[in-house]
Amino acid sequence: MPGDRPTMPPVRLRTEAELARDALAAPLLARAVRLARWAEPGKPVAAGGVLSAEDLRAAVELLDLAADEEGAEHVAQAWQLAVDTGLVAIQEPDGDDADDAAEADDVDSVADGESEAPAVATSGEELRLITGGSPQDVLDIWLDGFETVLADAAAPDLADIVDQISEGGEIDLDSIDWNPEEEAEFLDGILGNLYLLTAMDEEAAVGSVPLPALVASMVVPDDMDEPTDDILEEVSEAMVRLDDQFRLLAPTGLIEYQPVDEALIEEVDGEVRLHESDPARQQPQDDEEDVSRYGMVRLTPLGVYAVRSRMLDAGVDAPVVGDLADKGADVLLDTLPGHPEPAAHAEAELWLDRRTPEAAARELLAAARGDDEDAPLRRLTCQQTLSLVGGAAEPALREVLDDRHLGGLARVWLAEHGAKDIPEPSETMVFWLTVDTLAAQLATEDDSEELRDLVRGLVDQSGGFFESAWKVDHPATADVLEAMGRLHPDKKAAKEARKAAFKARSRA
Repeated sequence: MPGDRPTMPPVRLRTEAELARDALAAPLLARAVRLARWAEPGKPVAAGGVLSAEDLRAAVELLDLAADEEGAEHVAQAWQLAVDTGLVAIQEPDGDDADDAAEADDVDSVADGESEAPAVATSGEELRLITGGSPQDVLDIWLDGFETVLADAAAPDLADIVDQISEGGEIDLDSIDWNPEEEAEFLDGILGNLYLLTAMDEEAAVGSVPLPALVASMVVPDDMDEPTDDILEEVSEAMVRLDDQFRLLAPTGLIEYQPVDEALIEEVDGEVRLHESDPARQQPQDDEEDVSRYGMVRLTPLGVYAVRSRMLDAGVDAPVVGDLADKGADVLLDTLPGHPEPAAHAEAELWLDRRTPEAAARELLAAARGDDEDAPLRRLTCQQTLSLVGGAAEPALREVLDDRHLGGLARVWLAEHGAKDIPEPSETMVFWLTVDTLAAQLATEDDSEELRDLVRGLVDQSGGFFESAWKVDHPATADVLEAMGRLHPDKKAAKEARKAAFKARSRA
C-alpha cells in the first residue's frame, strides 16, 4: 500500500539544466568525455578495451595529469567510466578477422600472442547526447556512471583477491572480511543519512558533516548512552573504510569530501585503523580544525539528485519542494506539518503562487474547518500559510468572521495586516481559539520548552483561566487542560488544570 512506503522529508532540487551542468563539470565525467573524443577516430586496444602503455601515457598528458601512478589511475578510472556508460564503444574483432590475422603473422609473432586482431575503441552513441541531447540525457549518462563507481566503492580490496588467486586457492570472501550485501547496505545507509541531514537542515546543505559523527549515526545504537569499546572500534574501522570509499566517489561530483589526514592512519598487525586518539574515543571537541582532520563530507546538489533517484527506485517516498503546488488545500494542510520549517515555507509559497490571494485564502479556510482530531493542526497550518498572503485576501477573511472554527484566526490575520473595523471577539471565541491553538501545538511539540512558556504565560495573564476554559465547547478541551496540568511548573496551577480537565470530561 502507498501509505506503507517509507517517507523522507522534501528536498530542493536544482533544475535539470543546472544539474546537467554540474554533472558535466564533475572531474570524472569531464575526463571521460575528453577521452571519448580523443578516441573518436579509433584507438587500437587490448581485449576488454584496455589501453596500451603508450596510449595510457598519451591520455595522462591529454588530461594534464601528473605522469605518475596517481595520474595513470585517474586515466584508468575515467576510461572505464567512458566504456561503462557508452561514451566509448569497443569493437571486438569477429572470428574471421582473427583467423586472417593469425594466418598473416609468422610463427614467432603467433607465439608471442601478437597475432590477435586488436579491438578498436571509438566514440560511442552516448557521446552525441553530451552535446546534442537534453539535460535529462546528460543526467542519465551521469547516473549510469555514478552507479558503476558506487559498485566499485562497495567492492573489496582487489589486492586481497589477487593474493588469494596467486596462492592458487578459491576466493574466500569471509577471509577478506567483506560481505557484499552488508557493504552495499552500509554505504546506502550512509548516503541516506547525508540526504536526511540535507533535507532536515538547510545549514547542512551548505556545510559539511564530520565523518566520525556520520559513521556513529550508523554504528552506535540509538538506545546506547555511552558507546562500548567494541562499538568505538567498529566506528574507527568503518571510518577508515568509508574514507577510501568517499575518495573514490568524490570525483563523480556526488560529494565534496575532505579526506582523513593520512598522519592519523596507521597499520597494526596488517590492519589499517585510526590512532587511539581519534574522535570516536573522545568527547566532542570544540576545535573544529581538529575534528576536520578526521574527514568532512557534504552531499552536493547533484548528490541529492542521485540519492533521491536511488530512493525512488527502492520504493521510498522522496518528495521535492513544489510537489504540492497543484494539489488541493486539504492536501497542503495535511502535509506541511511534517515538513522542516524552511521546506514548509517554500512549499507554501509555491502553492500560493499558483492562485490569486483571495482564491487561495478561501480554499485554505474551507480546508481548515472540522472537529476531527487533526483539525486544530490544520487550522494552525492554515494560519501560518495565510501569513504569507497579502492584503488582497481580506474579503475572504471577513467572510468567516462569524464562523466558530475560523472567526478567531480571521481576526488575528486582519489585525496583523492592519485592517480596520475588526469586530471584537466574544469571550467564548477567544477561549475556543486558545484551546484550538494549544491542541495544535501539542500535536507537534508535545512537552517542548516553548509550549511550557506558552502555558505559563496564558495562566499568568488570566487569573481565572481554568474557571472558564473547562466550559469551552471544543473536542480537545479536556486533553488540553490535562496537558497544561502536566506542563505548568506551579503545583497549584497544575492542580487547577487537572481539576478543570476532570470537569471538562464530565461535561462532555
